[in-house]
Amino acid sequence: MSPTTLLRAVDPGWAAFLSAELASRMQFGWTISVHIIFASLSIGLAPFIVYFTWKDVRTNEQRYARLRSFWVKVFAAGFVMGTVTGIPMSFQFGTNFPQFSEAAGELIGGPLAFEAKMAFFLEAVFLGVLLYGRDRVGDRTYILSSVLVGVGAWLSGFWILVVNAWMQTPRGYEMVTRNGVEIAKLTDPLAAFLTPRMPWMYVHMMNASVISVALLVAGVSAYIIWKKPDTEAWNTALKLAVVLLVVSAPFQAVHGDAYGRHVEDTQPQKFAAMEAHYETGQADLHLLAFPKSASALTDPRAENLYTVSLPAVGSFLASGGDFDAEVIGLNEYEENPPVALVFWSFRFMVGLGFLFIGLALWGGYLTYRGRLSESTRYLKAMIAASPLGYAALLTGWYVTEIGRQPWVVQGELRTSEAVSSALTGTEATLTLVGFVVVYVGLVAAAMYILKWLVREELRSLGVRESSDGRWHGPIPGVSDDD
Repeated sequence: MSPTTLLRAVDPGWAAFLSAELASRMQFGWTISVHIIFASLSIGLAPFIVYFTWKDVRTNEQRYARLRSFWVKVFAAGFVMGTVTGIPMSFQFGTNFPQFSEAAGELIGGPLAFEAKMAFFLEAVFLGVLLYGRDRVGDRTYILSSVLVGVGAWLSGFWILVVNAWMQTPRGYEMVTRNGVEIAKLTDPLAAFLTPRMPWMYVHMMNASVISVALLVAGVSAYIIWKKPDTEAWNTALKLAVVLLVVSAPFQAVHGDAYGRHVEDTQPQKFAAMEAHYETGQADLHLLAFPKSASALTDPRAENLYTVSLPAVGSFLASGGDFDAEVIGLNEYEENPPVALVFWSFRFMVGLGFLFIGLALWGGYLTYRGRLSESTRYLKAMIAASPLGYAALLTGWYVTEIGRQPWVVQGELRTSEAVSSALTGTEATLTLVGFVVVYVGLVAAAMYILKWLVREELRSLGVRESSDGRWHGPIPGVSDDD
């Protein structure tokens, strides 16, 4: 007897606990949410590893060797976790969304194959050199290995985003009927690979990964400096992370503004959901929004929100300069995405983005004054902010993916049409629960590995750990100023 039959016999209500479509969407969303953390870790760490490796070989200074060794280990752990969490997504195309695979396979199969053969193996081979080849290969080869690992990580992101960008703004294809099934036939590979969305999405995602990892590096560095202020290596790492934040955080805001105009041009329904804009016409820009009641959390509208808004500025930004520009409202569409998830995710992402700019400018000021490592407040702030880059990255991804609903391929294939007709709600729900349990375990394992690496680093720096698990060591020169 199958699990589905058994559950139906025990309680017929189980079969309708979650629909196959909703459970499948949640399962894929959960899987990619965890995977994207590790994928962005590889992408964001790549510039750090290239720099630390180059400085280690060129200067032969112990601080760069220490930083290279530590972060290559973190990269390796993230690479393994990214592989483990990413592989099931390919199978989910077949088990949960076979109609999507059949309809779009000719367009997405090539890029996914390129990602595996062109990027994954490049990254995997030279990561081995980075981990075990410092005393076995020449200096130039070792530096080159760090560059190729970084190229592999960024190339992997490129091919994955080729697929996603095509799903957002499909180009280079025509719909044909083959064996009684309507499918997308590739007609122009260049147009399909380089859709209008691709450059916007790639730049935004790569920079978001750099910001996320810069905050992680800054947080780990701040914690170690807090325990041992005179460590030259981690003071160097903190300064580098702050410099990257000073450049990348403001750039993300400027680029995101332009990206938003592109979204309004190509996916006006998503743009309207981002602003909870229902009536077609002039649009305000909500700088801040707070719910007046619990219902406003699930159904944000102008009348049930406390907002700090700039009149007509939404139209100005959407059009690129016209305060009177008409913005299409959600009421024009028969079916809309879950507006609340898109609306609040967008505000959470943007709010964190401005927080990162503030932290970057604060750190830049302290660096200029030569007091970056002396401010307890700043060290604590960076420790607390270390996971927030990933929170912003994930909510930004939710805006991108949930905002596209009800389409899995914009304008061509609805998500409801892509789900397997043979899959029951019970089966999809059970596998969803299984994925949640397993992936929570993987995230916990990754966090444990990072904690273990930090503990070993502190021990190697001579910081004492007492029997109660607390770290002890002199912290001269650290103040609560600034």
